[in-house]
Amino acid sequence: MILVDSSGWIEYLAARPKADSFAPYIEGTEPLVSSAIQIYEIYKVVRRDVSEERAIAAVSALRTTTIEPLADTLALEAADIALEFGLAMADAIIFATAARHEAEIVTGDADFEGLPKVTLIR
Repeated sequence: MILVDSSGWIEYLAARPKADSFAPYIEGTEPLVSSAIQIYEIYKVVRRDVSEERAIAAVSALRTTTIEPLADTLALEAADIALEFGLAMADAIIFATAARHEAEIVTGDADFEGLPKVTLIR
């Protein structure tokens, strides 16, 4: 299972320079999981930078993945991860979501660099 971080989805959906690097993960056959917080992040950035129509399409694309809701148990797992690895709240929730599903995180976000089961696309 793979969790493509918000940075990867945004690159891909907004046709930014690293889009082709994320495409094999998003378009591949490996199952995808997403965190509910990614819906917020991706919608906000794509709407701001591209258009509302494209942001709605982005959310539709995310809905093809398994979306992990933010429940109290996941919030507690994320808080522990934030303390252990020094991650900000959203990143910790995303990392906890991946850990819960034993998923690899594919990201362009350097905040995840050096963490277990993370592929960083530069």
